[in-house]
Amino acid sequence: MFRCALTLAVAGFVFAFSALADEAAAIVEFDPSVCASEPGVEAAVAAADSAGCLAMMEAFPRPRLERVSKDDYTLQSYSYWRVARDGANLYDAPGGPVIGQIPAGFNFVTAASVSADGWVQRQGGEWIKPEDVQPARVSTFSGMLLPAGWRHPFAIILDRTGVHASLRPGAAGSKDSGFVTRRYQLVNIFARAEDDAGKVWYLVGPRQWLRQELVAKFAPAEAPAGVAGRWVAVDLFEQTLIAYEDDQPVFATVISSGMEETQTDEGVYTVWARLRSDGMSGFAGQEEAYALQSVPWVMYFNRGESLHGAYWHDSFGYRRSRGCVNLSVSDARWLYEWMLEAEPNAEGEIVNTVYVFSSGEYEL
Repeated sequence: MFRCALTLAVAGFVFAFSALADEAAAIVEFDPSVCASEPGVEAAVAAADSAGCLAMMEAFPRPRLERVSKDDYTLQSYSYWRVARDGANLYDAPGGPVIGQIPAGFNFVTAASVSADGWVQRQGGEWIKPEDVQPARVSTFSGMLLPAGWRHPFAIILDRTGVHASLRPGAAGSKDSGFVTRRYQLVNIFARAEDDAGKVWYLVGPRQWLRQELVAKFAPAEAPAGVAGRWVAVDLFEQTLIAYEDDQPVFATVISSGMEETQTDEGVYTVWARLRSDGMSGFAGQEEAYALQSVPWVMYFNRGESLHGAYWHDSFGYRRSRGCVNLSVSDARWLYEWMLEAEPNAEGEIVNTVYVFSSGEYEL
């Protein structure tokens, strides 16, 4: 049995602290080492079931983090439409003559207007038949502000299907765990274990173990030598981004980086251009061709690679791009404005660094 002990605010979190009935003192801080164990499933399960670990999990059931504000202006002011994969004709007016074409590929347009009978006028003036376009479903996801002093890991659920947590590493999901995954839900990570097949599992609550691939983990990264001010760390393995002011993490979110054939380059880069909106295209004439109008909140850092908002998918946490770092529209705006608020250097320039690395080996 657990009993409520006290409620405290710690480093921006508010938690209800509890202790086991046979524990003399309540836990006063988040300390994952309480649940640490020697290698092996049995040792991990024993540590997770210990009184101290159970008390801490009861005290810190889930992260409570403030989300950044949604970019209502962009989400409500822009009308994004997906063009048919096989391409579409362009007309000078609804029902008028053909004046051009959008070739086959992954194409999105921004509507300047939509007629009463469904014709879409894209930015540029040309019109597209109703049957050749459909409205995009833009993600409203937004990332998390981090409290001062944050250092302990947490994770966000990526799984869309809703699976039960397992009672022990390597076991099948069980209703008895009392936990079902929900996409974008936050969980604390209390312990890490490997099963007999070498797969990594995370302890997220009492007798609640999740496979590593179901979540994206947030953990602090060390700044590369000489990096200071406002900078971001992009982890290609976890598909996460954490923003820092010097050595203090202030914001965390999930991203979508380049796919296997168009991977985002690792390295340390400086943002060299910023655009509130930019068109993007590539691979013209090839099967993987794409053209995107009005990509919002663009921050170029490595030749044509950039941080930017992505209105065409909600797959954050998984690789999806042609090399850029995709963020939700709201996250991209927050990051864009936060970077611009950095202190200028001696030359009066705002310098923002993008550190791209991989904390593990990404598996498809």
